[in-house]
Amino acid sequence: MSAVQPGAFAGQVVLITGAAGGLGSELAKQAASAGATVVLAGKRVRALEKVYDAIVAAGGPEPAIYPINLEGATPAEFATMAETIAQQCGRLDVLIHAAASFSGLTPLESLPAEDWLRSLQVNLNAPFVLTQQCLPLLRASRGACMFVLDDEARVGNAFWSAYGVAKFALRGLVSQWSQELEYAGVRVLSFTPPPMRTTLRSRAYFAENPELIDTAEVPAAQCLNLLVRTGAKVH
Repeated sequence: MSAVQPGAFAGQVVLITGAAGGLGSELAKQAASAGATVVLAGKRVRALEKVYDAIVAAGGPEPAIYPINLEGATPAEFATMAETIAQQCGRLDVLIHAAASFSGLTPLESLPAEDWLRSLQVNLNAPFVLTQQCLPLLRASRGACMFVLDDEARVGNAFWSAYGVAKFALRGLVSQWSQELEYAGVRVLSFTPPPMRTTLRSRAYFAENPELIDTAEVPAAQCLNLLVRTGAKVH
């Protein structure tokens, strides 16, 4: 897959959750290199600052950092987030849900209930509520919402626990949002990346040689090019 075309996101505001992660950081840097003003959302501020610095050093539009812990964020906090973006950025063209919570392979029988609830909060509840709160902005820009999924054949297997269940449910959420917003001017998309060299993968495949797995650079370009092909660019 070729790199994202320069200027493909010029003048657009792109919000990325999990922007300090393996895929999220690549999405942020590549979107910025294609002209986007990126809002970097996540709980690890120092890691977000590194992505911020990389974007600025590469000559991209100055991004914004929005610290938020999806594990404990309330609907009111997501509403405030959307309001802040509207006030400070003036618009929102693309929302990418790249945040994920996965602590490792665990039998359901021994999974602490708190871990189950925490995983569903980050992997399912947060994407739903944030999308809901950002819809007025996305409608106004005729923008797009992208959900990062996972391979059903993999996460439906034993021990993928709450993460696997959440990813299955997220696929259903994408289907419902897509149908309900079909004529509202908001494109709802999903992207299932191939195996990537990320922290999340290392927690499931700890015996794997990471050097044999590609980085998130190519999948990030594939995800952004999917947005471009479906009309994410605003004229």
